[in-house]
Amino acid sequence: MSNIQSDALVFYGATGDLAYKQIFPALQAMIKRGRLNVPVIGVAKAGWNLDQFKVRALDSLEKHGGVDQSAWEKLSSLLRYVDGDYAAPETFQAMCKELGNAERPAHYLAVPPVLFEEVIDQLVKSTCSRNGRVIVEKPFGHDLASAQKLNRILLAAFPESSIFRIDHFLGKSPVQNMAVFRFANSFMEPFWNRNYIESIQITMAEEFGVQGRGTFYDKTGTIRDVMQNHLFQILCNLTMEPPPRVDSESVRDEKVKVLKAIHPLIAENVVRGQFKGYLDEAGVAPESKVETYAAVRLESDSWRWMGVPIYIRAGKKMPVTCTEVRARFRRPPTVFRGQEQHHDYLRFRVSPEMTIAMGVTVMAPNAELTGVSTEMIVSRQPRATDVAPYERVLGDAMAGDASIFARQDYVEEAWRIVDPVLNQATPIAQYEAGTWGPGDTINKRVVPAGGWNNPVVPDEEVMRVPTSQPLSPITATHS
Repeated sequence: MSNIQSDALVFYGATGDLAYKQIFPALQAMIKRGRLNVPVIGVAKAGWNLDQFKVRALDSLEKHGGVDQSAWEKLSSLLRYVDGDYAAPETFQAMCKELGNAERPAHYLAVPPVLFEEVIDQLVKSTCSRNGRVIVEKPFGHDLASAQKLNRILLAAFPESSIFRIDHFLGKSPVQNMAVFRFANSFMEPFWNRNYIESIQITMAEEFGVQGRGTFYDKTGTIRDVMQNHLFQILCNLTMEPPPRVDSESVRDEKVKVLKAIHPLIAENVVRGQFKGYLDEAGVAPESKVETYAAVRLESDSWRWMGVPIYIRAGKKMPVTCTEVRARFRRPPTVFRGQEQHHDYLRFRVSPEMTIAMGVTVMAPNAELTGVSTEMIVSRQPRATDVAPYERVLGDAMAGDASIFARQDYVEEAWRIVDPVLNQATPIAQYEAGTWGPGDTINKRVVPAGGWNNPVVPDEEVMRVPTSQPLSPITATHS
């Protein structure tokens, strides 16, 4: 049933924060695009009725994106609600009744992983899991052992082809655009390898802190929260081999190969930091050693990338909010004055805008045979052009397209890489809020040659362009 459309959507945790901020706006967007015309059954334990549930949904739309009256009326007509405990068989009996004649429901578990087993168990007992799909929200495990346990729970009730593990980062168009740019342009292949690329940097900077999620974050940390999932997905799109076909399994096969070639992390290749003031956040332990910043150096044994260090860093309370990749080219023999000062590069930006740019060396204006660094912007688009990640992932899951979802072996390989350092007492360095982390002197092994390239976010006015057009097809700016 991999390509058969689901004929109902049941989502557990329907009164929670994720549903309020992301799911209801995504459902309205799906209706506007003609991707949703089946019952939507919310399940939660809030003591509510259907009318109260609809009030919550409408308030969600008003606060997060706005109400499209026609789409809202359609969504309201599709909404159902079941109130009850996830451990109670009668909750699932009521849910099955609301499903009516639906034969291929999609069950979306927007609940903490600790509840997965309970919900799956009741689903199986109610028989409503039959011919259905299950969509599970990250975090998918806390380490390798817990991820393997969750996989066993899911696979006891659903075949792998019916399991959709959400990483909403893969719902972002810029992440997919990396693979399109790589494989759709013939000029990329000759230099996209160890012969021409010296190193790769991936940076995910967040200007904000834990935003009231101290209790969750203090059990998670940066490596678990964004590195082994979001940033590894970016890494895979950057470095995978071209799939023989574009079906979901062929694409996911290549991503797993990327991770299989990467060495497990060792303490010498990790830097952890914590912004000053983190210990004052609500829910954070008084002497917490959880990182709010992490930088790692990865090494691959793949034929294409052996010998090319891959540096990944992510942190909170940084100067900007931005996710960006920079691949640094090896320097050619020096011929012109000034050339030895510059390294050319290819830059992919995921957010706040979608950008593909290339740093090159050209002759300086009014200077004879002297090189100067210039950046050519191939494409730049504001994020307003992007389909919202949850609209994409829910729509694809209900359509049975697993291309942007993590497979069991992928999840376990990602945890294999980070698992060795998760519980090690590696040092944690304090850093000031609004800076780029603990600094490059902590561990030189985790600093790219030439240092980290800190992203610069353009003024919002620069990016305020019609959503159907890129800012500039090809421009060049000196840097």
